[in-house]
Amino acid sequence: MQIAINGRTGDSEILKYFTQVTSLLKKHGIHILVSKNFGSYLTDISDNALEGTKVYEGRDDLRSTKFMISMGGDGTLLETVTHIGSLMTPILGINTGRLGFLASIPKENIEDAIDMLLSSQYSIENRSLLHMESESEIFGDQRFALNEIAITKKDTSSMIVVHTYIDGEYLNSYWSDGLIVATPTGSTGYSLSCGGPVVMPESKNFIITPISPHNLNVRPLVVSDNSVISFEIEGRAKNFLVSLDSRSFTVDDSIEMAVRRESFHCNLIKLEGINFLNTLRQKLNWGLDLRN
Repeated sequence: MQIAINGRTGDSEILKYFTQVTSLLKKHGIHILVSKNFGSYLTDISDNALEGTKVYEGRDDLRSTKFMISMGGDGTLLETVTHIGSLMTPILGINTGRLGFLASIPKENIEDAIDMLLSSQYSIENRSLLHMESESEIFGDQRFALNEIAITKKDTSSMIVVHTYIDGEYLNSYWSDGLIVATPTGSTGYSLSCGGPVVMPESKNFIITPISPHNLNVRPLVVSDNSVISFEIEGRAKNFLVSLDSRSFTVDDSIEMAVRRESFHCNLIKLEGINFLNTLRQKLNWGLDLRN
Protein backbone atom coordinates (compact mmCIF):
# COMPACT_ATOMS: atom_id res chain seq x y z
CA MET A 1 0.00 0.00 0.00
CA GLN A 2 1.16 3.56 -0.73
CA ILE A 3 0.22 6.59 1.37
CA ALA A 4 1.22 10.20 0.63
CA ILE A 5 1.73 13.00 3.15
CA ASN A 6 1.50 16.76 2.73
CA GLY A 7 2.13 19.06 5.66
CA ARG A 8 2.36 22.56 6.95
CA THR A 9 5.67 24.36 6.52
CA GLY A 10 6.93 27.04 8.90
CA ASP A 11 6.22 25.07 12.07
CA SER A 12 9.20 23.12 13.43
CA GLU A 13 6.90 21.28 15.87
CA ILE A 14 5.45 19.33 12.95
CA LEU A 15 8.62 17.24 12.60
CA LYS A 16 7.82 15.16 15.68
CA TYR A 17 4.28 14.48 14.48
CA PHE A 18 5.54 13.60 11.00
CA THR A 19 8.07 11.21 12.54
CA GLN A 20 5.33 9.60 14.62
CA VAL A 21 3.09 9.09 11.57
CA THR A 22 5.84 7.68 9.35
CA SER A 23 7.08 5.34 12.10
CA LEU A 24 3.58 3.89 12.48
CA LEU A 25 3.18 3.48 8.71
CA LYS A 26 6.58 1.84 8.27
CA LYS A 27 5.67 -0.77 10.90
CA HIS A 28 2.89 -1.88 8.56
CA GLY A 29 5.13 -1.92 5.49
CA ILE A 30 3.50 1.13 3.93
CA HIS A 31 5.30 2.93 1.09
CA ILE A 32 5.39 6.64 1.94
CA LEU A 33 5.44 9.64 -0.42
CA VAL A 34 6.02 13.20 0.82
CA SER A 35 5.18 16.39 -1.07
CA LYS A 36 8.19 18.21 -2.50
CA ASN A 37 7.74 21.48 -0.57
CA PHE A 38 6.96 19.77 2.73
CA GLY A 39 9.90 17.40 2.23
CA SER A 40 12.28 20.30 1.58
CA TYR A 41 11.13 22.00 4.77
CA LEU A 42 11.60 18.85 6.86
CA THR A 43 15.07 18.28 5.39
CA ASP A 44 16.05 21.81 6.46
CA ILE A 45 15.11 20.88 10.04
CA SER A 46 16.62 17.39 10.08
CA ASP A 47 18.92 15.73 7.55
CA ASN A 48 17.37 12.28 8.02
CA ALA A 49 13.72 13.41 8.25
CA LEU A 50 12.80 11.74 4.93
CA GLU A 51 14.65 8.49 5.53
CA GLY A 52 12.65 5.59 4.13
CA THR A 53 10.31 7.85 2.10
CA LYS A 54 10.12 9.21 -1.44
CA VAL A 55 9.16 12.66 -2.69
CA TYR A 56 6.28 13.34 -5.08
CA GLU A 57 6.30 16.39 -7.34
CA GLY A 58 3.04 16.22 -9.26
CA ARG A 59 -0.35 14.56 -9.56
CA ASP A 60 0.95 11.79 -11.80
CA ASP A 61 3.15 10.56 -8.93
CA LEU A 62 0.03 10.01 -6.80
CA ARG A 63 -1.94 7.73 -9.12
CA SER A 64 -1.17 4.59 -7.09
CA THR A 65 -1.73 6.26 -3.71
CA LYS A 66 -4.53 4.78 -1.59
CA PHE A 67 -4.72 7.53 1.05
CA MET A 68 -3.48 11.07 1.50
CA ILE A 69 -2.60 12.42 4.94
CA SER A 70 -2.73 16.17 5.51
CA MET A 71 -0.80 17.43 8.53
CA GLY A 72 -1.48 21.00 9.60
CA GLY A 73 -4.68 23.01 9.71
CA ASP A 74 -7.56 23.52 7.32
CA GLY A 75 -5.34 25.60 5.03
CA THR A 76 -2.97 22.67 4.59
CA LEU A 77 -5.86 20.38 3.77
CA LEU A 78 -7.15 22.83 1.15
CA GLU A 79 -3.67 22.82 -0.40
CA THR A 80 -3.66 19.02 -0.31
CA VAL A 81 -6.90 18.97 -2.33
CA THR A 82 -5.10 20.82 -5.15
CA HIS A 83 -2.39 18.13 -5.20
CA ILE A 84 -5.01 15.40 -5.72
CA GLY A 85 -7.57 17.09 -7.95
CA SER A 86 -9.53 14.67 -10.13
CA LEU A 87 -7.76 11.62 -8.62
CA MET A 88 -10.14 12.02 -5.65
CA THR A 89 -7.75 10.16 -3.31
CA PRO A 90 -9.30 10.02 0.20
CA ILE A 91 -7.76 12.54 2.63
CA LEU A 92 -7.20 12.10 6.37
CA GLY A 93 -6.74 15.48 8.07
CA ILE A 94 -4.53 15.56 11.18
CA ASN A 95 -4.86 18.88 12.98
CA THR A 96 -1.57 20.35 14.13
CA GLY A 97 -2.94 23.85 13.56
CA ARG A 98 -5.66 25.75 15.38
CA LEU A 99 -9.40 25.51 14.61
CA GLY A 100 -9.52 22.51 12.30
CA PHE A 101 -13.00 21.95 10.84
CA LEU A 102 -11.59 19.85 7.99
CA ALA A 103 -8.45 18.57 9.70
CA SER A 104 -10.48 17.06 12.50
CA ILE A 105 -8.03 14.52 14.02
CA PRO A 106 -6.28 16.00 17.10
CA LYS A 107 -2.50 15.50 17.06
CA GLU A 108 -2.82 13.73 20.41
CA ASN A 109 -4.81 10.97 18.66
CA ILE A 110 -2.37 10.22 15.84
CA GLU A 111 -1.65 6.63 16.88
CA ASP A 112 -5.35 5.72 17.21
CA ALA A 113 -6.14 7.47 13.92
CA ILE A 114 -3.51 5.54 11.95
CA ASP A 115 -4.64 2.24 13.51
CA MET A 116 -8.26 2.97 12.57
CA LEU A 117 -7.27 4.00 9.04
CA LEU A 118 -5.30 0.81 8.41
CA SER A 119 -8.01 -1.40 9.95
CA SER A 120 -10.73 0.22 7.79
CA GLN A 121 -12.61 1.80 10.72
CA TYR A 122 -13.70 4.80 8.69
CA SER A 123 -16.21 6.06 6.17
CA ILE A 124 -15.76 8.38 3.20
CA GLU A 125 -17.55 11.72 2.95
CA ASN A 126 -18.02 13.10 -0.56
CA ARG A 127 -17.58 16.89 -0.50
CA SER A 128 -18.62 18.92 -3.53
CA LEU A 129 -16.19 21.33 -5.19
CA LEU A 130 -16.72 24.61 -7.01
CA HIS A 131 -15.44 25.13 -10.54
CA MET A 132 -14.66 28.57 -11.98
CA GLU A 133 -15.20 29.20 -15.69
CA SER A 134 -13.53 32.15 -17.40
CA GLU A 135 -11.90 33.04 -20.71
CA SER A 136 -8.91 34.19 -18.67
CA GLU A 137 -6.08 31.71 -18.01
CA ILE A 138 -5.96 32.41 -14.26
CA PHE A 139 -5.59 29.37 -11.97
CA GLY A 140 -4.50 27.18 -14.89
CA ASP A 141 -5.72 23.60 -14.42
CA GLN A 142 -6.61 24.20 -10.75
CA ARG A 143 -9.90 26.03 -11.24
CA PHE A 144 -11.62 24.29 -8.35
CA ALA A 145 -12.19 25.06 -4.69
CA LEU A 146 -13.38 23.05 -1.71
CA ASN A 147 -14.43 26.01 0.47
CA GLU A 148 -15.29 29.04 -1.63
CA ILE A 149 -14.73 31.37 -4.51
CA ALA A 150 -14.44 35.02 -3.41
CA ILE A 151 -14.48 38.23 -5.43
CA THR A 152 -13.12 41.14 -3.38
CA LYS A 153 -11.98 44.72 -3.77
CA LYS A 154 -8.25 45.46 -3.97
CA ASP A 155 -6.05 48.44 -3.17
CA THR A 156 -8.91 50.84 -2.45
CA SER A 157 -11.37 51.74 0.27
CA SER A 158 -14.19 52.10 -2.27
CA MET A 159 -16.78 49.34 -2.52
CA ILE A 160 -17.31 47.34 -5.68
CA VAL A 161 -20.46 46.23 -7.49
CA VAL A 162 -20.87 42.56 -8.34
CA HIS A 163 -23.73 42.01 -10.81
CA THR A 164 -24.84 38.44 -10.19
CA TYR A 165 -26.93 36.04 -12.30
CA ILE A 166 -28.28 32.54 -11.60
CA ASP A 167 -28.69 30.37 -14.71
CA GLY A 168 -28.65 33.54 -16.78
CA GLU A 169 -31.41 35.25 -14.75
CA TYR A 170 -30.48 38.49 -13.01
CA LEU A 171 -30.31 38.09 -9.20
CA ASN A 172 -28.86 41.28 -7.72
CA SER A 173 -26.14 43.91 -7.93
CA TYR A 174 -24.17 43.61 -4.70
CA TRP A 175 -22.70 46.94 -3.55
CA SER A 176 -20.17 45.63 -1.06
CA ASP A 177 -16.55 44.78 -0.33
CA GLY A 178 -17.06 41.62 -2.34
CA LEU A 179 -19.02 38.41 -2.77
CA ILE A 180 -18.48 34.80 -1.69
CA VAL A 181 -19.87 31.64 -3.25
CA ALA A 182 -19.30 28.82 -0.77
CA THR A 183 -19.88 25.08 -0.73
CA PRO A 184 -21.51 23.41 2.29
CA THR A 185 -17.96 22.54 3.40
CA GLY A 186 -16.99 26.20 3.11
CA SER A 187 -20.06 27.36 5.06
CA THR A 188 -17.99 27.23 8.27
CA GLY A 189 -15.19 29.34 6.73
CA TYR A 190 -15.08 32.83 5.22
CA SER A 191 -18.83 32.78 4.53
CA LEU A 192 -19.63 32.17 8.21
CA SER A 193 -17.49 35.13 9.30
CA CYS A 194 -19.51 37.31 6.89
CA GLY A 195 -22.85 36.24 8.35
CA GLY A 196 -23.56 33.22 6.17
CA PRO A 197 -25.42 30.14 7.46
CA VAL A 198 -23.89 26.86 8.57
CA VAL A 199 -24.94 24.19 6.07
CA MET A 200 -24.67 20.44 6.58
CA PRO A 201 -21.85 18.96 4.45
CA GLU A 202 -24.11 16.56 2.51
CA SER A 203 -26.44 19.38 1.39
CA LYS A 204 -26.59 19.97 -2.36
CA ASN A 205 -26.28 23.74 -2.16
CA PHE A 206 -24.17 26.81 -2.79
CA ILE A 207 -24.23 29.79 -0.42
CA ILE A 208 -23.99 33.31 -1.89
CA THR A 209 -22.73 35.64 0.85
CA PRO A 210 -22.01 39.38 0.40
CA ILE A 211 -18.99 40.83 2.21
CA SER A 212 -19.95 43.97 4.19
CA PRO A 213 -22.89 44.91 1.92
CA HIS A 214 -23.85 48.57 1.74
CA ASN A 215 -27.58 47.70 1.78
CA LEU A 216 -28.56 46.23 5.15
CA ASN A 217 -31.50 44.33 3.68
CA VAL A 218 -29.18 42.19 1.53
CA ARG A 219 -28.76 38.74 3.07
CA PRO A 220 -26.96 35.48 2.23
CA LEU A 221 -28.80 33.21 -0.19
CA VAL A 222 -28.78 29.41 -0.44
CA VAL A 223 -29.24 28.01 -3.97
CA SER A 224 -29.09 24.60 -5.61
CA ASP A 225 -25.63 23.38 -6.58
CA ASN A 226 -27.09 22.58 -10.01
CA SER A 227 -27.09 26.33 -10.60
CA VAL A 228 -24.59 28.25 -12.70
CA ILE A 229 -23.76 31.57 -11.02
CA SER A 230 -22.16 34.25 -13.19
CA PHE A 231 -20.72 37.70 -12.43
CA GLU A 232 -19.85 41.07 -13.91
CA ILE A 233 -17.73 43.37 -11.75
CA GLU A 234 -17.37 47.14 -11.68
CA GLY A 235 -15.97 49.77 -9.37
CA ARG A 236 -13.87 52.93 -9.19
CA ALA A 237 -10.74 50.81 -9.18
CA LYS A 238 -10.22 48.63 -12.23
CA ASN A 239 -8.50 45.73 -10.48
CA PHE A 240 -10.12 43.14 -8.24
CA LEU A 241 -9.06 40.03 -6.41
CA VAL A 242 -10.46 36.58 -7.26
CA SER A 243 -9.71 33.78 -4.80
CA LEU A 244 -10.18 30.01 -4.90
CA ASP A 245 -9.75 28.95 -1.28
CA SER A 246 -6.27 30.26 -0.39
CA ARG A 247 -5.13 30.93 -3.99
CA SER A 248 -5.75 34.34 -5.52
CA PHE A 249 -5.22 36.36 -8.69
CA THR A 250 -5.65 40.03 -9.54
CA VAL A 251 -8.03 40.61 -12.47
CA ASP A 252 -9.41 43.68 -14.22
CA ASP A 253 -13.03 44.66 -14.80
CA SER A 254 -13.12 43.11 -18.28
CA ILE A 255 -13.22 39.60 -16.82
CA GLU A 256 -16.42 37.57 -16.92
CA MET A 257 -16.72 34.58 -14.61
CA ALA A 258 -19.16 31.82 -13.83
CA VAL A 259 -19.24 29.25 -11.03
CA ARG A 260 -20.73 25.76 -11.16
CA ARG A 261 -20.27 22.44 -9.38
CA GLU A 262 -17.05 20.67 -10.35
CA SER A 263 -17.33 17.39 -12.26
CA PHE A 264 -15.35 15.55 -9.54
CA HIS A 265 -15.45 15.81 -5.76
CA CYS A 266 -13.23 15.62 -2.69
CA ASN A 267 -13.21 12.51 -0.49
CA LEU A 268 -12.63 13.13 3.21
CA ILE A 269 -11.96 10.25 5.58
CA LYS A 270 -14.21 10.24 8.63
CA LEU A 271 -13.04 7.97 11.43
CA GLU A 272 -15.54 6.19 13.65
CA GLY A 273 -16.67 8.37 16.55
CA ILE A 274 -16.10 11.68 14.75
CA ASN A 275 -19.02 13.55 13.14
CA PHE A 276 -19.84 17.02 11.91
CA LEU A 277 -22.23 17.90 14.73
CA ASN A 278 -19.62 17.07 17.37
CA THR A 279 -17.11 19.19 15.48
CA LEU A 280 -19.54 22.13 15.39
CA ARG A 281 -20.10 21.98 19.14
CA GLN A 282 -16.39 21.74 19.87
CA LYS A 283 -15.10 24.35 17.42
CA LEU A 284 -17.90 26.91 17.83
CA ASN A 285 -18.36 26.30 21.55
CA TRP A 286 -22.03 25.48 21.09
CA GLY A 287 -23.69 24.20 24.23
CA LEU A 288 -21.47 26.14 26.62
CA ASP A 289 -24.50 27.28 28.58
CA LEU A 290 -24.89 26.73 32.32
CA ARG A 291 -28.43 25.46 31.63
CA ASN A 292 -26.90 22.54 29.69
